[in-house]
Amino acid sequence: MLTLLNISQHALLSSIFMLGLVCCSAAQDLKKKEETVVVKLNYPETSKVNVVDDYHGHLVKDPYRWLEDTESEATQNWIASQNGLTDQYLATIPERDQIRKRLEDLWNYERFGIPQKRGDSYFFSHNNGLQNQSVLYRSESLAGDRVVVLDPNQLSGDGTVSLAGYAASKDGRYLAYGLADGGSDWRTWKIRDVSSGQDLEDVVQWVKFSGVAWTPDGSGFFYGRYEEPIEGKELTGTNDHQKLYFHRLGDKQSMDQLIYQRTDEPKWGFSPKVTEDGRYLILENWKGSEPQSQIFLKDLSNDSSEVEPLIAGFDAEYAFVGSIGDKLFFLTDHDAPNRRLISVEVGDVKRENWAEIISERKDVLESVSLFGERFYAQWLVNASGKISVHDFSGQDKGLIALPGLGTISGFGGSQDSEETFFSFTNYITPTAIYRVDLKSQKTELWRQPEAKIDPDLFVTEQVFSESKDGTKVPMIITRRKDLKLDGSNRALLYGYGGFNISITPSFSPATAAWVESGGVFAAANLRGGGEFGREWHEAGMRHNKQNVFNDCIASAEFLIEKGYTSNRLLALQGRSNGGLLVGAVMTQRPNLFGACLPAVGVMDMLRYQKFTIGWAWVAEYGSSDEPDQIENLLSYSPLHNLKSGTCYPATLVTTAERDDRVVPGHSFKFAAALQESQSCSQPVLIRIETRAGHGAGTPTSKKIDEYADLWSFLMATLR
Repeated sequence: MLTLLNISQHALLSSIFMLGLVCCSAAQDLKKKEETVVVKLNYPETSKVNVVDDYHGHLVKDPYRWLEDTESEATQNWIASQNGLTDQYLATIPERDQIRKRLEDLWNYERFGIPQKRGDSYFFSHNNGLQNQSVLYRSESLAGDRVVVLDPNQLSGDGTVSLAGYAASKDGRYLAYGLADGGSDWRTWKIRDVSSGQDLEDVVQWVKFSGVAWTPDGSGFFYGRYEEPIEGKELTGTNDHQKLYFHRLGDKQSMDQLIYQRTDEPKWGFSPKVTEDGRYLILENWKGSEPQSQIFLKDLSNDSSEVEPLIAGFDAEYAFVGSIGDKLFFLTDHDAPNRRLISVEVGDVKRENWAEIISERKDVLESVSLFGERFYAQWLVNASGKISVHDFSGQDKGLIALPGLGTISGFGGSQDSEETFFSFTNYITPTAIYRVDLKSQKTELWRQPEAKIDPDLFVTEQVFSESKDGTKVPMIITRRKDLKLDGSNRALLYGYGGFNISITPSFSPATAAWVESGGVFAAANLRGGGEFGREWHEAGMRHNKQNVFNDCIASAEFLIEKGYTSNRLLALQGRSNGGLLVGAVMTQRPNLFGACLPAVGVMDMLRYQKFTIGWAWVAEYGSSDEPDQIENLLSYSPLHNLKSGTCYPATLVTTAERDDRVVPGHSFKFAAALQESQSCSQPVLIRIETRAGHGAGTPTSKKIDEYADLWSFLMATLR
C-alpha cells in the first residue's frame, strides 16, 4: 500500500558528556536569549491568474495555479527569489552557526544497519558518522573483516544519489540494488557480482513502489514498473497501470517477461514475493493507500500456469508471512481490527476453511516472522514494541528479551535460519543491533553506537490529553530533568495522524539538539495513525479527518495548561501528511502557536489527486471528484482556509523540487497565499531544496543544513 510517510524522521535525543558544561551552558544561553531578529521582509511579488474551478457547485479560485508548473521559467525565478529571501533572513540569526556546529557534532557517530545473511555472507550498512550515504558491506562472519559491496558516496559529487533498496540472491552471489537520483521515487535497478564487485550489463528502469523478489536459483527476479513517463513530466505525471515483470539475468529490459497486468484496473499495483521453496509467486495486490488488499498466486513449477486469485474482494488487509508446503500464512485485519495470523491452503479459496494461528489481542499485531515451525510476533503496546514466540499451532512460548521500552524492527531472514537480528531504539538510545539465537531464544548485542550520552540528564513520559469528543490521545514528552514547568520553555509538538502509520520512539541527532538546548519535544499519537489498530486509523480518515486536527489541538493545549510551554513558545511540526496537519491546524487555530514548520505537505486538498501518486490517497482523504466529499475537503484544506488580515504564526515551509511523492506545487501555492494573507510581522518563509525529494535518501550534509535552519528559525521566532 502507498502512504505518504518516509519514515526516518521521528525522533530524539543525545548529549555528549565530555562537552557537558560547555555545551549545556551554551544551550541554556540559547534558551534564555531573547534577542529579537529584526529583518524587514519584502516578499517577492507573486503574480496571480484568473482561474476559477467549479467543484459540484462550489466556485473556487486558484490564483497561483501557475506555480504547479515547477519547471517553468517563471516558477524557477520565483523559487530563486524565495530562497534568496529565506537565506537573507536566516543569515541574520546569531545562533545559526553555533546550532549547525552542534548538530554536526551530534550526527558524527558510527551506526550500523541490520545484517542480512545470504549464502555465506552477511550484508549490512555502515556510516562512520558524517558520510552523506551509508556504505553497504559484506562479511563472512559477524566478527570478521568487512568488504565494501557498494559505496553510494562514489556515485555523485553531492551525495544525492542514494541506495534506495537492495536484495541479494539466495546464495549471496548477486546483489540487485535500486538507486534514487536526487530524492525521486523513481528507481533504477542494477545487478552487481558480489565477488568481483563489478556490475552486470543489466539495467531495469522506471521502477516505483516495488521491490524485487529473486527466484531461489538466482536466475532472475520479479518487479513492478510503470511506462516511461512523458519527457518533462517525470516528477509530476500521474503514475498508473503498474505491470509486473520477470527479469532474467543477462537479458535487456525490453526482453523481460510480462507476468501480470490489469488494463481494466489502472490503479492496481503489485508487490511480488516468492515462497522460500520457490514453488509460488505471491502477488500482494494494492490499490493506493486503501487499507485493503488482494492476494494472487502463480505456480512457478509450471511454466504455463496462470496468475490466479487466492484472496479476493479488497475487504481487509493481507500481508504474506511465509509458507510450509501448500500452507500459506498471512497477517490480516479480517474480522480482527488489531490483526491476527491465519493460514490458507493453496487451491482452496473458501474463507470458512481459513485457520487462525494467532488470535487478535488488545495490542496491535504489527508483523510476524516464520523461522522453522515457530512464529515471532511483533506487537505494539502503547507505542512500544514487544516480541512473542509461538509454535506452529499458535501457542504462546514466551517473550524475547528486549533492552527496554522502545521501537523494534527486523526479525528477517530465511525460514531455515538459526539466527535473526533486530534493531532497538528509543528517545535516549541510538539504534542498537541485537542478534537472536533461534534455538535458545537468547539475545546478544551485536553493535551499539558509541554516541556519548548521559541519559540521566533527561526524562521521557507518556501523558494523555482529552480531545474534543472525549477521546484520550497519547503523547510522549521528552525534556531535560532540570527544566521547570513554568510555561517559559520552548516546545516542539510533532504529529502525523494518517495512513495507519504509528509514531513510535526513536533516536535522532536533530531532535537531540533541540532537547539538549532546553526545548521540550512532544510526539502525539493522533487518530488516523496505526498505534491502536484499524479503528484508530479509520477514526481519522475521510469525513473523520477533523478528529486528527482536534487531537493535535488538544495535545497543544495540554502542553500549555500543564506548564510545559506557552502559546508564544510552542511550535508545531509535521511532514507529508503531517505537513497537511500543520497547515490545517494553524489555519484553524492561528493563535495557538508561536511558530509552524509544515514540511512537504499536502496543502491543496482539491487537486492533490491530479499529480504522480496522489490518486492513491483518495481512500484516506476522499477526493474533490466525489460530490459528497467536497464540503469536507474545503472545511480543512490548508490552502483554501487562509484568511486575509489574519496574524498567522511565524512559518517556515520546507519542500524540495524533486519531490515526486507530494509535488512541491502544494507548498509553493500555500506559501504564496500565506504571505499574501499575513497581517502581522511574523515571518512567512519557504525553504526549497533543489537536489532532494520527499525525504528518503537525503544526504547527511543536507539534513544538518536543513535542521540548522529550522532550529535557528525557532530560536529567532519563539520568544
